[in-house]
Amino acid sequence: MVTSTTNMTQSIFISAGEASGEHYGALVIDALKKRLAASGQSAQFFGMGGERMAAAGLECIVRSEEMAVMGFTEVVRHLPRIWREFRKLKKSIRARRPSVAILIDFPEIHFRLAKELHRLGVPVLYFVSPQLWAWKKHRIKLVRKYIDRMLVIFPFEEPFYRNQGVQAEFVGHPLAELPLPAVSRAHFAAENGLDPAKTWIGLLPGSRPREIRDHLPTILRAVQKLAEHSAEHATASFEFVIPLAPTLNARQRDEVRQLVDTYGSGLPVRLVNDAHATLHHARASIVASGTATVEAALAGNPFVVVYRVSALTYAIAKRVVEVPHVAMANLIAGKRVVPELIQSDFTAENILLALEPLLPDGPPRQSMMKELAQIRGLLTRGLLNIPATGSREAGGAGEAGSAIARVVTVTLELMKIKSC
Repeated sequence: MVTSTTNMTQSIFISAGEASGEHYGALVIDALKKRLAASGQSAQFFGMGGERMAAAGLECIVRSEEMAVMGFTEVVRHLPRIWREFRKLKKSIRARRPSVAILIDFPEIHFRLAKELHRLGVPVLYFVSPQLWAWKKHRIKLVRKYIDRMLVIFPFEEPFYRNQGVQAEFVGHPLAELPLPAVSRAHFAAENGLDPAKTWIGLLPGSRPREIRDHLPTILRAVQKLAEHSAEHATASFEFVIPLAPTLNARQRDEVRQLVDTYGSGLPVRLVNDAHATLHHARASIVASGTATVEAALAGNPFVVVYRVSALTYAIAKRVVEVPHVAMANLIAGKRVVPELIQSDFTAENILLALEPLLPDGPPRQSMMKELAQIRGLLTRGLLNIPATGSREAGGAGEAGSAIARVVTVTLELMKIKSC
């Protein structure tokens, strides 16, 4: 329950720049609405987001898909557009002076917005830490100066920030709280033109158009080889499932279909809209490094991690990144649990070598599934001692012990609205 001495419409700035953050943003908006409504209050949400945040009630000053680029050279090419959209966000903040700001990941834009928000006296909550522990550690001083609260989703991040004098809290990972997909294998197959009797392989090339263009051709060449091997040895009959990120617009979705037609001609490839169900029902997956690797780990779905950027971006990253692994699952586990095929190692032949041992029942598959189950435990452990109003299996943002619920509570604290 939320209590306050005033009944008024609050103004809340909330911003997310890519698919995973946009998903969390929509959950935060929904949960905030409910908590404020409990005291007869309401809120107007404005900022940056995509379809899901807009559907939850966000007035999109900037669309997140217009800002979703990654890598040094990629950002440079799009700088004029990025700068134009950034100025729109700053102008809206100055005009509306929100009660609080919630920034979700996406540091290149959000650190600059945090500076402006701090200058205006707007309290700033940062949810989903940028990977400062991996590189750009000098930015810690920006966090200390401009961020009021840092809420992190990986357990090793809280001590990293606290040791740097930042008020940080591990709230658990929102994806770890999701219930199992309600859709059955048979129903998922019927909805998407799949054969439930066949073996499904998930193909997750990334959520950004550039990532998809860089990754999908090689992934399709790999599964073409897999299909040929299975035909030669009369083993499993495969279908390949590509869940499309909700941040992709119609033109970008058409580009994915064109890539499939060009590089996966003759393959049984289906484009779907549900990554959660895909990872739950697939036998194994090929996943671009990013949030999708956490989803795959939480699903217990054996997978291979791939990633490629421009040669210049990679050269710069090699000089500044200070972590032993690329895949978040491996960073959480503190060891190599899933194969990583990065840059020159990312070939169709290497994907096949890494993927094939994970398909039959046997030690490689069982060992990875055991390790993935332990990772899931690490991402939920921080919440187990927090009383919840429902079962952990039920999941969802409404539970008192959920990550999203904690984000809402801290937001209300920064707004000086007491909750109980």
